[in-house]
Amino acid sequence: MEEKVGVCVLTMSTRASKKQREDTSGPALCGLVEKQGWEVVCYKVLPDDEPMLESELVRICDDLSPHLLFTLGGTGLSPSDVTPEATRRVIEREVPGISEAIRYKSLEKTDRAMLSRGMSGVRGRTLIVNLPGSERAVRECFEVIRHALAHAAELIGGKVKDCGRE
Repeated sequence: MEEKVGVCVLTMSTRASKKQREDTSGPALCGLVEKQGWEVVCYKVLPDDEPMLESELVRICDDLSPHLLFTLGGTGLSPSDVTPEATRRVIEREVPGISEAIRYKSLEKTDRAMLSRGMSGVRGRTLIVNLPGSERAVRECFEVIRHALAHAAELIGGKVKDCGRE
């Protein structure tokens, strides 16, 4: 029996963490993940706080060890956008192709995609992917990468020995 892909979702939004606005992107991604047949093992809303995010990324990867961890928001140019910096400090290996693919496809919809600083990388057996914060962007970006994610999880987990077939 195949192991179900385990996923954590972290929405980065100070206002949503204080209940000043509803987080719609996190629940939307959780729904997309479940549609894939994967399991959401944690979902949280955090403020745009770099040390807190860094600590939570480490805790989730090291203690829960999900296959995939998505961060939503905090990837732009405003002073409070600190998600890529926190991610960079906790990953062991970058996976730039994921974020490059997201930006490339997103440029077809908006020229603002080039302002995204989102990144992707691996810590332990977890693939961390930074996605933009809007619900629409989350849906569009997930569609770009979803087909490769299960295979990435298998590779990171050492379950694939020969992936040169395609």
